[in-house]
Amino acid sequence: MESVGTLPPDALSRAVVEIEKHVSGSGWDQPAQLFALVLTDELLRAEPQLAAQLGAEDASQPLTPIAQGELPGGLEVEHLADALGRIEWPDSVSGCAVAIEQVVLPASVEAGLSSAESDAELARMAASDPRRHEVRMVAAVLREGGRFGAVRLRSHDEDSAVLTGTDLVPTLCEVLSLTFEPSVGLQPGAGAGVDGMRNDEENRP
Repeated sequence: MESVGTLPPDALSRAVVEIEKHVSGSGWDQPAQLFALVLTDELLRAEPQLAAQLGAEDASQPLTPIAQGELPGGLEVEHLADALGRIEWPDSVSGCAVAIEQVVLPASVEAGLSSAESDAELARMAASDPRRHEVRMVAAVLREGGRFGAVRLRSHDEDSAVLTGTDLVPTLCEVLSLTFEPSVGLQPGAGAGVDGMRNDEENRP
């Protein structure tokens, strides 16, 4: 298998932008969605018939995002770490990404909330606060450690207004990296993996 280290520097950012646009095309109020990132060259060598499906532009992308579907049970954001911690990717997966929607408050407002409040109560408070922002966050990590994220505000729902960067969603990236920790998730082959990727190829962004 080709080394992830040979990927061009913008490979992960291009994959994140592609995923964000794909998810945004279906509008808001969507559940958390998981994607596997595989080397396009490796994918086409293993599945040459996919070349026609991908098209010339997609086939030129270094990484191909493969939709794994919704996370189990439509989990709330606060349970995301538990859900992702049960996943173990096969060696053919070079990275992964997740797209989630969340209600966030300005940092100054969050600092004023009592740390004794439960996560559920804080979520209810955030949802009713007029200073809230509804955002979609896409976070992606590579097995070898690369990270990138994108954020779209519902109040500025335009491609040109999407924020991107390596340190934009650090907590979410840290949680995603758990899926590449050895002997933490399910047994190899369980959960989201190569079989699920191929079954969901038609859902590719």
